[in-house]
Amino acid sequence: MNKKLVAYITTGFPSLDFTVDASLALADAGVDTLELGMPFSDPVSDGPVIEAANLKALQNGFKLEQLFEVSAKIAPHIDTLWMGYFNPFYHKGMEFFTNQAKECGVNGFIIPDLPFEEAKLYKPNIQKAGLNLIDFIAPTDSKERISQIVTNAQKFIYLVAYAGITGAGKSEDLQSIVSEIKEYSKTPVYVGFGVDQNTAKEKSKGVDGVIVGSAFVKVLLDEHLTDTQKIVKISNIAKEIKDKINS
Repeated sequence: MNKKLVAYITTGFPSLDFTVDASLALADAGVDTLELGMPFSDPVSDGPVIEAANLKALQNGFKLEQLFEVSAKIAPHIDTLWMGYFNPFYHKGMEFFTNQAKECGVNGFIIPDLPFEEAKLYKPNIQKAGLNLIDFIAPTDSKERISQIVTNAQKFIYLVAYAGITGAGKSEDLQSIVSEIKEYSKTPVYVGFGVDQNTAKEKSKGVDGVIVGSAFVKVLLDEHLTDTQKIVKISNIAKEIKDKINS
């Protein structure tokens, strides 16, 4: 089975044109799904790397409309999801985002601070629109809670590799939780948090894919590189990870 690679980048950082070029290059490098991060001032689940990129995008004047503009250029070429915190979804309304996603060709949402109980209120309408709302499982979840969360999971289940923030690189043995998830659901399980070139092979054991963010965003933050060099570097990282998880 070909294991999948999901790549996260922050929309609008270092620029909107860069976001489009980088996304298309990642698609060419074998990335299966793109998570376009919606810059937010308080990204609670993200570590310092992604937080820095969020703040720089906002300082550059990022506006929500720009997410829609770049998505319309990217989504025809790669399976695209919006990753964002619940605050903008709440203020603008989930229906607004659902309509915009359909218009841009985006396939759904990853909202890390939206608890499963609250997500249930929105999921039926999102599904009705033909979109996906990704469910999260943490290593601390009980078997009973896992069964509730994954029963109607769509597209893939986001397994958080440890309790904490992204990019922290801690390791936990996930095999038992993966087998519990697979008892209740046939939806693919992708592991995220702390996945990079060095950890991808190990973390991909027993799962269907990996989600990588900080490893790419670190490159975007490197001021010694030109935009072209950044794109070459993230493309190479993507190819390396894709090779490692499938070797």
